[in-house]
Amino acid sequence: MKRCLCHCKRFIQPFEVIGNLKMGSITMKRPKRIEGIARSTMAFILEASKSSYPKEFAGLLREEEGIIKEVLLVPGTHSSGGGALMDLYNIPLGISMVGTVHSHPSGNFTPSDADLHLFRRKGFVHIITGYPYSKDSWSAYDSRGDKVDIPVVEIEFDYGDEEEW
Repeated sequence: MKRCLCHCKRFIQPFEVIGNLKMGSITMKRPKRIEGIARSTMAFILEASKSSYPKEFAGLLREEEGIIKEVLLVPGTHSSGGGALMDLYNIPLGISMVGTVHSHPSGNFTPSDADLHLFRRKGFVHIITGYPYSKDSWSAYDSRGDKVDIPVVEIEFDYGDEEEW
């Protein structure tokens, strides 16, 4: 444990520094297989990346029944043109992730050395988007940094009882 640098006298656990991205420890869930990503989830990722431009967008991926359906935006995430800082201590307990998503404002959506280091340590599937953030400007990678094919699938989300809305 180290003392916080802001003089508030609290103790914090050290972050793991990974290139331009700093992450603490969280639970990563290994599904049997990622079968795809929901079209609306991919649309959200691309729009969030576009909205963050020229800064990086970063989030965590969640799946249900082998389909990536959620992107967790970590409160307190700080983005810049050179990287992103996610304060993973702000994630509620019991949340599981299958990987990460982030943007490359440069338009090059191949993994950097820092990305590859992150992939090996945090999660099983990773998505990188690149400018201009169109339906064709993203790639998915496994934990070794090898490109993987993740189809975009049309699914219906169950929002519960409509009368509740």
